[in-house]
Parts: sequence; C-alpha cells; structure tokens
Amino acid sequence: MYEYEYGSDPGVFAALGVGYIIFMLVILAFYVVCLWKVFEKAGQPGWAAIVPIYNIVILLQIVGRPTWWVILMLIPCVNIIIALLVYLDLARVFGKGAGFGVGLFLLGIIFLPILAFGDAEYTG
Repeated sequence: MYEYEYGSDPGVFAALGVGYIIFMLVILAFYVVCLWKVFEKAGQPGWAAIVPIYNIVILLQIVGRPTWWVILMLIPCVNIIIALLVYLDLARVFGKGAGFGVGLFLLGIIFLPILAFGDAEYTG
C-alpha cells in the first residue's frame, strides 16, 4: 500500500500562524500607542484608547460629533461613511486638510503616527 505525502510539515504552517498573530499584535499595540497619544494631545485621557466602544465615544467628543453616532458605527455600510466623516473631522481639528483625513481613513497605520508624533496641535 502506497502512502501519499503532501510535502509540507504541519509544524511549518503552525509557526507561520503564530508569527502572523505576533505580527498583528505588534501592529495593534503600535496603533493603540498612537491613538493614546492623539487622545492626550486633545486633552482626553490616553487610557481611553484601550477601552472598546468608549474610545469611539472619546473620538467623537474630540471631533465634535454627537455621541449617539456610536450607534451608527454599529450599522453595516453606514459605519464606513461615519468613519470617513470622523476621520475627516479628526484631521480638521488637528489643523490638517481633507487629504490627510482620507489618508487616516485608508492608511491609518501610516497617518495616525504622523498625527500622534508630529507637530500637529489640537485646535478644537
């Protein structure tokens, strides 16, 4: 009887999976640090960046939108439009233009650190 071997050790795939999870956790930690810094620049508590839902409430307060928009963030498809509006407003309150707001929306991992660690100041 002949046994087929498919050529890959399952341990390789497990190592890749663990590596991917570690990579994503590092990116998440970096994103939280950036959001923490943005919150502190806006005069809000930085720890709010790590609390789910509450961080959206604080972000809405920073950009001057009503807190009931959190409900809109829970509706599929509507949340995309609301997130774009919030990021456009976030760019505006830090003295940046609409292009920067679109950058925050599409490439947040690049534009959020620029906002957090750059010279942008919160104007309210």
